[in-house]
Amino acid sequence: MTGTNVNKIAVGIDIGSRMTKIVTVSGLEMVDARIFPTGHDPLERLKEAAPVFAGRNVIATGYGRRLVQSLIPCGVVTEIKACARAARYLYPDAESVIDIGGQDSKAIELNGRGFGRFEMNDRCAAGTGCFLEVMAKTLGYSIEEFGTAAMQVDLPARINSMCTVFAESEVVSLIARGEDRRRIAYGLHLAVARRIAAMASRIMTGKCMVFVGGVANNPCMVSALSEEIGFPLTVPDRPEYAVALGAALIGLERDGM
Repeated sequence: MTGTNVNKIAVGIDIGSRMTKIVTVSGLEMVDARIFPTGHDPLERLKEAAPVFAGRNVIATGYGRRLVQSLIPCGVVTEIKACARAARYLYPDAESVIDIGGQDSKAIELNGRGFGRFEMNDRCAAGTGCFLEVMAKTLGYSIEEFGTAAMQVDLPARINSMCTVFAESEVVSLIARGEDRRRIAYGLHLAVARRIAAMASRIMTGKCMVFVGGVANNPCMVSALSEEIGFPLTVPDRPEYAVALGAALIGLERDGM
């Protein structure tokens, strides 16, 4: 994006199923980023952030993007488009992007028009942040501890089910048999990685793939997914803000940058 109005400001709001992210960009720089639980009343939380939106071009995305329109004038875009825009901006040579969110996961092919083919898991919690949170809690870990603990062992426990209910029962049974919970954690990460890699394999066109979403902060998931896919994934700083960033960048483009 080029233009003379390099100081124009746009705001991207990504209302996800678990977390809401708000990113403000000025020119091509991210100047503000904030995150909070979406909760049962996301509009009330957005009202608290209202000064951020005043007089600015706002683009909403995510599950709750239509809700934002009832609060402030704004445009809306899909998460697919916003995610692709952010990945291309952050890594111009990227060929695809994986986004693991709270309730779904996506694999998107990038091209000169923005994005091409994509695969999405939005009907089952398996392979999502929610699945990992439930499994971490069952094992007695915080979500921040979960990936680190899994990387402390070399051999994973075998996990047979990816259904959240059945997997939780399986984990409880493994704990009752005295299995090292770190090995269970490792096995769960590998099971998720295999599922996501299978989905991503249907859209991969090369070996430059970006990994975004909150789950990309999990070191074991990055390592396991890279191994399953067959090459290292590229993870940006603060990957949880990527989709909101993409929405904000689209806002700048619509504002004539």
